[in-house]
Amino acid sequence: MRRRDFIRGIAGPAVAWPLVARAQQAGKLPIIGFLGTDATVWSPWTAAFVARLRELGWIEGRTVTIEYRWSEGRPERTAAFAAEFVRLNVDVIVTAGPAVAITRQATSDIPIVFTITNDPVGSGLVPNLAQPGGNVTGLSNQSNESAGKRLQLLREVVPGLRRFAIMFDANFLDNVREANAVEATARALGLEFTSLEIRRAEDIAPAIASLNRVAALYIEPGPLFAANRTQVITIALSERLPTMFASRENVQAGGLIAYGANFPTLFRRAADYVDKILHGTKPGNIPIEQPTKFDLVINLTTAKALGLTIPASLMSLADELIE
Repeated sequence: MRRRDFIRGIAGPAVAWPLVARAQQAGKLPIIGFLGTDATVWSPWTAAFVARLRELGWIEGRTVTIEYRWSEGRPERTAAFAAEFVRLNVDVIVTAGPAVAITRQATSDIPIVFTITNDPVGSGLVPNLAQPGGNVTGLSNQSNESAGKRLQLLREVVPGLRRFAIMFDANFLDNVREANAVEATARALGLEFTSLEIRRAEDIAPAIASLNRVAALYIEPGPLFAANRTQVITIALSERLPTMFASRENVQAGGLIAYGANFPTLFRRAADYVDKILHGTKPGNIPIEQPTKFDLVINLTTAKALGLTIPASLMSLADELIE
């Protein structure tokens, strides 16, 4: 995969954050609280984060401690782990997506770095991207803004697409907002859609089985689907539904097509944020980055299984073809 260029600009005065260096002063290693969805699904992203930390001199178990917690897509577990990190008095919390808002409710003091979030300004996480202020900063994947492109790609892959289904995790406001953006884009494109609001893993199979006269399934990124990715992809394939995702890893696991920011790159950049915070920079002074390049990934094996022929013009635009 080609190297991606992202907007740089992590800057700002090296004003000491009040809690920075307390671990070192106490003779202990600084602690990173890492709150994700699923250890297996997140493994390539976690590896990218840890590898970049190592390049910056933060070696797990030697110069830094990382406490990992996995929510399995359940909001109550996210809240419990966020509270645990506060009790542990960690130096910085790294998390993503809807978990960011839940974690911020648990603390206004401990720095929070988000690796992936959709619309940090629109969701009220920060007042602006250049000077986020407070204790939250990180990287936006601009998923709302790429919804239109995803639907256009889906129309190219599925000939004569008129009606599709949008499946989203209704437990979190961010996911609901993103689904609304997809629905608005679908209306503008003249596409009909069915919305599937999912709140539990047990709801996934019945929801997909209930679909009628839809030609594709658009899966919104969210903790519940990350934790149950294999189930979503397996059921969709059994129902012969082409799937659209936001990240490469879902296509590698058997989904049909994905268009979105490169997640390992986002996690590597998050390590730079953590490095700056551990060296004394206030998180509110570190600008939020946005991706400037998005990956288009297509699984040709899945396309063949679904009886779809990917247009040559689309294959030539793909950043990666999985066979």
